[in-house]
Amino acid sequence: MEASPIYCLPNDTFYQIFLSLPLRQIMICRCVCKLFDQIISSPFFIDLISIRPPLHLIALRPPHHHHHHHSHERLSAAAAANSCLHVFDPDQNQWLRFPLDFLPFRFPHPVASSLGLVYLWGDSPESPESNKSLVVCNPLTRQFRVLPQLGSAWSRHGSVLVDSANRVMVLTELAALYFSGSNQWSKFSSNLPSKPRSPVLVSKSVYALCDVGSPWRSQWKLFACTITDLKSSQNWGRLERHEWGDVFDILKRPRLVRGTGNQILMVGGLKSSFSLTASCSTILILRLDLDTLEWDEAGRMPVQMFQCFQGSSKFKVFGGGDRICFSAKRMGMMALWDRCSGKAEWRWICGVPGYSDGLYRGFVFEARFTALLP
Repeated sequence: MEASPIYCLPNDTFYQIFLSLPLRQIMICRCVCKLFDQIISSPFFIDLISIRPPLHLIALRPPHHHHHHHSHERLSAAAAANSCLHVFDPDQNQWLRFPLDFLPFRFPHPVASSLGLVYLWGDSPESPESNKSLVVCNPLTRQFRVLPQLGSAWSRHGSVLVDSANRVMVLTELAALYFSGSNQWSKFSSNLPSKPRSPVLVSKSVYALCDVGSPWRSQWKLFACTITDLKSSQNWGRLERHEWGDVFDILKRPRLVRGTGNQILMVGGLKSSFSLTASCSTILILRLDLDTLEWDEAGRMPVQMFQCFQGSSKFKVFGGGDRICFSAKRMGMMALWDRCSGKAEWRWICGVPGYSDGLYRGFVFEARFTALLP
């Protein structure tokens, strides 16, 4: 049988055709046939397409699995379900799946992303209980690289923070690991007053909420530390101003989310009073400008939407920039705050993959054909 005429076309012709397509269509073309996949995955084409603006997506984190308490059949089913990255495209209002079957790890657990690259924990096939590895990959190019090995304790208790392809931090209450492209991690003492809640890495500084209150009453404060100070074993500093007043007392269970530019967002339930048993009237989003150190209100959830969260004892917050997602147990959908168009919009995200109890976690994923540096 004669070969199809399409195989006679030179690569330059394919490059021109694919470069005329939107990024979403290029991603679809990779799945058409092996020829298209080879051309789009070639280093030359990746270099051409890498300057394209990314797709701003929201990725889900799969739940942790405890290997000792599951049968082989359940583990196989869970591994199959988690062999892909589930992402939501807010602009197209649809769910997408990026296969992770190119990774030689069981139970890949994506935790963070930056510049088109996804960072995930992977179980070593030889010794899954002690050899956790932090892996960086690009689901679009199917390239990956294993960072220097870490113990499983870091994957269980550490928060992974990234802000560029070569700046990675794993932070716990007692210590921090820092990786900047070398062959090893640098370890520093963190000496935080409590377990850091929702830490974020912005520019050259790390910010986290810590509870400095008593066992019967939480009192959250904002702590900050530059990477330079962290390396020199300097203590974290409490970031506060007299002008802020009771900004940390009006929110119940506050969390930090990285904002746009040099901003961070603080999200929590808006207390109806300062009593210990105070109920919440809605969910409030506050914004801190790190240049001026001034707070302002970025948004608050509509009362009708918040009523769906009132029956849950806790909710999860994730996202970044101008998009934040909210989830709660047994809701089957997520709420989305979207300010990308310049005007705040609240809407529901339906059809969420049902591999957890509804307390979805996730991160922002800017999908692009970024080449993975050695």
